[in-house]
Amino acid sequence: MSTSVGNGFLEPMPLVGPFPSGAPAIFIDQVARLGSEAGIISAVGDDDFGWLNIERLKRDGADVSAIAVLAEAPTGSAFVRYRADGARDFVFNIARSASGQIEMTDAARALIARAGHVHVMGSAFAIGGIGRVLSEAVASVKARGGTVSFDPNVRKELLAGQGEARARFEEILAVSDLLLPSGEELSVTAGIDEEKAAVQSLLSRGVKEVVLKRGAAGSSFYLQNDRGHCPAFKVEELDPTGAGDCFGATYVTCRRKGLSPASSLRYANAAGARTVTRQGPMEGVSTFAELDQFIEEHRLET
Repeated sequence: MSTSVGNGFLEPMPLVGPFPSGAPAIFIDQVARLGSEAGIISAVGDDDFGWLNIERLKRDGADVSAIAVLAEAPTGSAFVRYRADGARDFVFNIARSASGQIEMTDAARALIARAGHVHVMGSAFAIGGIGRVLSEAVASVKARGGTVSFDPNVRKELLAGQGEARARFEEILAVSDLLLPSGEELSVTAGIDEEKAAVQSLLSRGVKEVVLKRGAAGSSFYLQNDRGHCPAFKVEELDPTGAGDCFGATYVTCRRKGLSPASSLRYANAAGARTVTRQGPMEGVSTFAELDQFIEEHRLET
């Protein structure tokens, strides 16, 4: 991550890191920190960056048995720099990295066989072979009465030239029980610009629950017969990378534990807010005890 604000990486500049990262990895690390059994299907290179990710996930309690270590490919990487307006520029090495070679393995099938829920990140669609893995995982879990959540988190840089991305997107959307869009992702996903109509369209198509991430404006949940909003916690933002992933992980975990949508949304907002106060995508992941303390300390600031 660049320590300076500006546009892109066209000149030498100071960097800080490396930080373990990747949207699905941030998500699963947060789930594990909340005490839930969870694992990830992925691949890293047999290098320092790869082992940095594996050891971090393992330390926080995630199942790393389905992370393949490939000797012939480097670990996927991303260089991030913030612009003055808060937007980010990325330089990715994914497609030609170990991450770009994720495939179904015996270890992955064993992990899927133990799962009652599958979470899908839209950014994964940029990986050529991920469609077969996702299809098998979703079919297996759904056949056992399990559920699917979907964060349509897609970066324009990751999807460049990927013609089948939309088809995979629609395939997962069709079986999703919970959708977690942010900003314009809602209208892109529904194909409708107006928010209320977009939400209703998704609910009518079979999505049971839509949770809209609104950043500093908080978040909202929508069910067929219920809806609610939770304001954001006011904090001093240091680094927003990973906030949406921690938000989604916390909401999904809370709902899986039987909490109400309103309580789940409050915990999720707290997780996202706490994340932005730390430098690095996974450095602000939280336990329930830490979230309870955070909510208590910020009770008068919501």
